[in-house]
Amino acid sequence: MVTFGPLVTTEWLAEKLGDPALKIIDGSWRMPGSPPASIDYEKRHIAGAIFFDLDEVSDRTSELPHMIPSPGQFERQVGALGISEQDTLIVYDDQGCFSAARIWWTFRAMGHEKIAVLDGGLPKWIAEDRPIVSHSTTTTPRTYSAVFEPESIASHVDLRHHLNKKDASILDARSTSRFDGTTPEPREGLRSGHIPGSVNLPFQALFNDDHTFIDSKKISDLVAKLGVENEKTVITTCGSGVTAAILSLALELTGHNNHKLYDGAWAEWGDIRHNEREFPVVVGSTK
Repeated sequence: MVTFGPLVTTEWLAEKLGDPALKIIDGSWRMPGSPPASIDYEKRHIAGAIFFDLDEVSDRTSELPHMIPSPGQFERQVGALGISEQDTLIVYDDQGCFSAARIWWTFRAMGHEKIAVLDGGLPKWIAEDRPIVSHSTTTTPRTYSAVFEPESIASHVDLRHHLNKKDASILDARSTSRFDGTTPEPREGLRSGHIPGSVNLPFQALFNDDHTFIDSKKISDLVAKLGVENEKTVITTCGSGVTAAILSLALELTGHNNHKLYDGAWAEWGDIRHNEREFPVVVGSTK
């Protein structure tokens, strides 16, 4: 396999279809209350793609949504999908890039370097009239060995530490109205607003009309305008840790590798049951 960055093109994947060293993952996901993405996977997916259930391959003991699983759980579930740590993985979703980046980030946190996201995802693939199938992919269970990298994850304790030290930038991928607190959160039991000191970069701003990422120079410009300094750690966050990974991937595209993802995200920080002094919230624009 050739070496590639965090993204591959549809042209690249089309040429590699059928390569036994390549595993394709459909990482489509739906917000709570919607029919599961597995239903649409059964209707159409890229040939050979394995469905990865983001909610199932998560810490089921946590009350927070799809928190990263333990290495042992990850090894068991990913091995059952027929994936080993030696495989080259390409992950996509059916919205362009929504949940695929979260799966990319999870594998990276487990030490898997040979993984990339399909730029443009399934919408671009279908728009180019590339082959799709409706039958499930048959897999043979394999052994997966993870090398967990906890430094890629930020907890609420880490976040408060960085807030006090002011040695990190916090990027929030939610919509501007959710960040400002002018619209309610889609999950019940959450306050509106944002983490003090954080800045807003809605993930939608990172994409072209065909669902591909804008070029790295434009991403760098967007990040720079928000006051993010290259030498600082960047902590990405969002509503539940899914679209935060899009910001993490975008940072990788610019060459900024010093980033962490706040896994609890607003589902944890914004919980109305928390002490407001320990989990302070700001309502209003940062401009």
